[in-house]
Amino acid sequence: MRWCGVVARRPPKLSGYELVMSLVFHCLRGYGTLVENIRMVTGKRIAKSSVSERRQNLPWEVFDTIMKAALRPKADEEKHPHAFYRGWRLVAMDGTQFSVSNTPQILASLSKAASRRMKAAFAKLGAVLLVELGVHNPLAAAIGIDGDSEQSLAKELLEAIPERCLLIADRLYGVGAFLVLLAAQFAKRPGHFLVRVGSNLRPKVLEALKDGSVLVEIKPSKGAGRLQAREIRGRVRRPRGPWVEVRFWTSLLDCKMYPAKELLALYARRWEQEIVYKQIKVDMRQAELLRSHTAETAAQEVAALILAHALLAEERMRVAAKSGAEVLRISFGKTLAMVRSLWVTLAAAGDLLTRQQAAALTDQVMQMIAEITLPARRKRSCPRKVRQPIGSWPRLVENSYSIGATEYELIQIHA
Repeated sequence: MRWCGVVARRPPKLSGYELVMSLVFHCLRGYGTLVENIRMVTGKRIAKSSVSERRQNLPWEVFDTIMKAALRPKADEEKHPHAFYRGWRLVAMDGTQFSVSNTPQILASLSKAASRRMKAAFAKLGAVLLVELGVHNPLAAAIGIDGDSEQSLAKELLEAIPERCLLIADRLYGVGAFLVLLAAQFAKRPGHFLVRVGSNLRPKVLEALKDGSVLVEIKPSKGAGRLQAREIRGRVRRPRGPWVEVRFWTSLLDCKMYPAKELLALYARRWEQEIVYKQIKVDMRQAELLRSHTAETAAQEVAALILAHALLAEERMRVAAKSGAEVLRISFGKTLAMVRSLWVTLAAAGDLLTRQQAAALTDQVMQMIAEITLPARRKRSCPRKVRQPIGSWPRLVENSYSIGATEYELIQIHA
């Protein structure tokens, strides 16, 4: 608080760290008002208007600094091999949007997204996250308080990309200007990228490689700088489904060590980030809209949700270590329900439990979660359609899904 310039004029009834802690507890609990949850976790009574005023006076830099300190890589290559590819930590980058109330304060800084017929019903708060794949752990977040674009928010996260990682991203990031910036970051610390790119891009082909990929030179349409990358093309489909052609650029240039077909299949891991967004936006929340009435307090709420999700990711890893199972076989929903019950029990018990008794109770709950691990995930997929499509998305009329492993085929690229 002092580092961010927050000065207390008098001893506060509710300290700054208690307010932040209570907000994370509020997001984890999933029900009740913030005032009720503040009382439960701190034992202090405070008026709703006072809490609202405190939150509006709290600088966003406080939450930004806490996220930078609290969100960090947690996977270990020996314990969590599914989170790595040939020694490189798997990290995904993608953006999402949160719906917020249409208050005058919010509409002054945030806009409504376009839908199929007209503007969306509610204003949107954008965010971009770095997620550690294999363990579903948030690594960093940039939140657009001023209505920033996804590209602008992604550039803010370049410094937060951990070393020795393989960054996987979709077509929004598969453009020369962004990849040049990304390559400059990887020049400071070891790392690589694997991004999907559009079919309209025409890089200069330098050399054809033995596995069917080619070495290309990427030059942004605007700005200086250029870089070499490896282009991979292929086809992907679900059982009995249509083939879809895909195209990737990667900085992993060694075709012997990193075969093109492996990288073609590896890109599918990016969809784990969508599961993380579903957990944050659906499983952990009690309403479709953020409850805050200003852009700054809405961003605080999103930051608290991300911090709460990071806590749950750590608990899932702890349970996985006890059971010997993969982290993703520890149910997020069951872990969330058990942790919610545990936190409420500890908050209600107060001084009735000693520190040793509280630790023993926590270990017992973790053991209960370890005993109900999920079975191995079935190889099936639902159709990539929506009921109310926007743009070129196909419309979902009849729901169906396919069962079986995804098929991959390489397409030979001629220099």
